Amino acid sequence: MKPRILVVDDEESIREFLEIMLKKEGYEVTCAEDGAKAKDVLGKKSFDMVISDLQMPNVTGIELLKYVKESYPDLVFMLITAFGTAESAVEAMKMGAYDYLTKPFKIDEVRLNIHNALRSKSLEVENKVLKKELNKEYSFQNLVGNSEAMHRIFDLVKRVSMTPTNVLITGESGTGKEVVAKAIHYNGPLKDKPFVTINCGAIPEQLMESEMFGHKKGSFTGAVNDKVGLFEVADGGTLFLDEIGELPITIQVKLLRAIQERVIRRVGATEDIKVDVRLCAATNRDLEQMVKEGTFRQDLFYRLNVINIKTPSLRERREDIPMLATHFLKKYNERLGKNIGGISAEAMEVMQKYDYPGNVRELENVIERTVALEGGATILPESLPPFVNTISGRKLASSNEIEIGEDGIDLDKVVGQIEKELLVKAIHASGGIKKKAAKLLHITFRSMRYRVEKYGLGSTDDLDDDMN
Repeated sequence: MKPRILVVDDEESIREFLEIMLKKEGYEVTCAEDGAKAKDVLGKKSFDMVISDLQMPNVTGIELLKYVKESYPDLVFMLITAFGTAESAVEAMKMGAYDYLTKPFKIDEVRLNIHNALRSKSLEVENKVLKKELNKEYSFQNLVGNSEAMHRIFDLVKRVSMTPTNVLITGESGTGKEVVAKAIHYNGPLKDKPFVTINCGAIPEQLMESEMFGHKKGSFTGAVNDKVGLFEVADGGTLFLDEIGELPITIQVKLLRAIQERVIRRVGATEDIKVDVRLCAATNRDLEQMVKEGTFRQDLFYRLNVINIKTPSLRERREDIPMLATHFLKKYNERLGKNIGGISAEAMEVMQKYDYPGNVRELENVIERTVALEGGATILPESLPPFVNTISGRKLASSNEIEIGEDGIDLDKVVGQIEKELLVKAIHASGGIKKKAAKLLHITFRSMRYRVEKYGLGSTDDLDDDMN
């Protein structure tokens, strides 16, 4: 739709001039000869912008501005006058006018200001929509569950979100630690401020300091420009430090200073920068054990672990699986354009027996895969991935029972499914300890780690020591 502009001026020549100019620019234009008429027009039709003279009989431009901001607060308002003074300009801006131009004005200047004003409004609307979606996406509805364990999480998130206290979120991979961090941020007073994530395990040690704190141009090879660090980006909001247990000890010292003194210093700089950041950190590692081993600073641990929230594994809250599965079914119905009506009782029973070493993330993966491949109206047990059926005690067809039709079969896919089934069985049989699972399968720890990561079967922490 063409942007709609209302031009208000008691001089007919000005109205006609602006109407012709604006229509040439592609706008839909309506004119009113005074403020009273403008009020009447505004009540009958929606507009994106008002351009009004300041000095008019009956209702002045300032009075019309006040009326518009009270009745139509999202409407962009621009004043044009031949009687401009610094005082009236300041007054108009304080009341919410986008801009203030004096007559005689330059056409290009007016054209540019109108374009910028409407663009500003468009961005503001987009920002409101995005914030609304973010608040929706990371509200409590995304923390799905009705178990006692989840109710404890809900209660903690509600209380913690209203304070600027640092939070340490612990739990196995795939248990929703980042979802909890975002729920804390977006349900508290910081929800309109930045939420910035840094994965401490994904950035090389030599780049981590620059990523966190920024750097000055020329401070090291490759620093061709000044760089703002993520602490500065998150100023006033929340910085989420994912996989904090992977943070090198040298960076831990600098992070501790930033927390204690609320200042950071860019690499290569001499001056400090004040920052006000609320920290949420997450890890699937045992930081207390790392403190004892000397690989994680004790003082930093205490600074981060003011409030601890432990996200439960899916094995600890099996009663939440039906609710989660239904939640993901709705999500992927919408995303994949499907209309699957539900999950059969038999299929749900199968899913509740499976242990999900990858936790909620793995359950979501199972549902996404099932929805993508399902051709019927309901998810049945045979719709689920083979490894879910296997662990749940359902007998799958052996290789002798697999028929090769005229179109053949996807051998890599079939072999991959069997490989994943055996990995899951071994992990299940070893109580989730992947070192033991690797021995059961007679494969190296390196090979085990590769396969666990390939199939998304959870953390490889207990394999790390043997990889170095």
